[in-house]
Amino acid sequence: MSGPLHAFAGYGIELEYMIVDRHTLSVLPVADRLLYSMAGAWVPETRLQQGKLGLSNELVMHLIELKNIRPESALNLEVLSPSFQSEIGHVNEILKPLNACLMPTAMHPWMVPHAETRLWPHDHAEIYRTYDRIFDCRRHGWSNLQSMHLNLPFFDDQEFARLHAAIRLTLPILPALAASSPFAEGSSSGFLDYRMENYRRHQSRVPSTIAEVIPETAVSRAGYDAQILQPMYHEITPLDPEGILKHEWLNVRGAVPRFDRNAIEIRMLDLQECPLADCAIAAVVIHLIRELYDEKHSLLAEQQQIATDALVAIMLSCIRDAEQSCIDNVAYLRLMGFPGNRCTAGELWNHLAATLCRRDVGQQEAWQEALDCILEHGPLARRILRATGASCTHSRLKEVYRQLCDCLAEGRMFHG
Repeated sequence: MSGPLHAFAGYGIELEYMIVDRHTLSVLPVADRLLYSMAGAWVPETRLQQGKLGLSNELVMHLIELKNIRPESALNLEVLSPSFQSEIGHVNEILKPLNACLMPTAMHPWMVPHAETRLWPHDHAEIYRTYDRIFDCRRHGWSNLQSMHLNLPFFDDQEFARLHAAIRLTLPILPALAASSPFAEGSSSGFLDYRMENYRRHQSRVPSTIAEVIPETAVSRAGYDAQILQPMYHEITPLDPEGILKHEWLNVRGAVPRFDRNAIEIRMLDLQECPLADCAIAAVVIHLIRELYDEKHSLLAEQQQIATDALVAIMLSCIRDAEQSCIDNVAYLRLMGFPGNRCTAGELWNHLAATLCRRDVGQQEAWQEALDCILEHGPLARRILRATGASCTHSRLKEVYRQLCDCLAEGRMFHG
């Protein structure tokens, strides 16, 4: 790109998938063999390009990440979603000789991280070894999590402040829409979004790197550097005197500015059953953020003044109960344009989605069916729990997750 993009002039989506044994569905650490087979040679930087998409690995050997290489100039799901879907089909074909396939959702339902984790041993291995030494990566929240990262650009400090405020307001209710991780180590976790329950603690040894997940109000790059990045670098120095992790990507709040590419990366969205569902969620989230950015419901100063603790309380409730979470913070509901004093997170999303659809009729057809499935039947985690039943056996869990693998391979929604 020739320079920074203005807000909403482009976007980027990253999707992370588990590689699993085709028959047992247990994690299979063959990401390096997959990349080698696709490239026809060893890929030094663990990443390669397939058309408009890039493939890469991070941290663990059973994970592969797909992303659009360049920011898209418009949210065109009719193009991007099929691109992801086509590449998933290609990857699954390459994995067949390895007796492997891709599995969706944000956590493997019976992986035991301390026994099954294999860290990436090739390029960047020193970074991963350092993370492991400091934080212990053989845990949920590290080696067993798959998410969608959504990147939105900003041009200057003014756009950064407005975008950051709008994203900060949106973060607490994202699990209500996107939760897909109700199981861990073969049992129901008690959380609809157990990935986020683990994620919010995974770097707590160095608290400044994650804080309360919901980021503090920020108004400029210089202010963010002084208030968040520099204290973070200072705190980790005794644990990392060589400075291996002294980069802005050490910051793992729910939304993090990536000043190296003038974008804010949203990290709180669980991976869904197929790219159509991911792109549908991305679409409605982007539209909501733009409404807030444009001050349709509340002024920037009002958005920036709401206390982080209030947003964290809503987030924690949504992590546990997703769309059934009760929101009774009247100030928050006013900022989001909701007319009542109390609602469930699902009712709030239904209200927001209906408003956004009315204002953006031309865009809604590509993703409306997928979004309707989520709003009507609940987030994927709710549909998974409904399908497994109250007394879930391993065989039933395996059957449901095989269906989810089929949904991913075929590009269709899971109804439960």
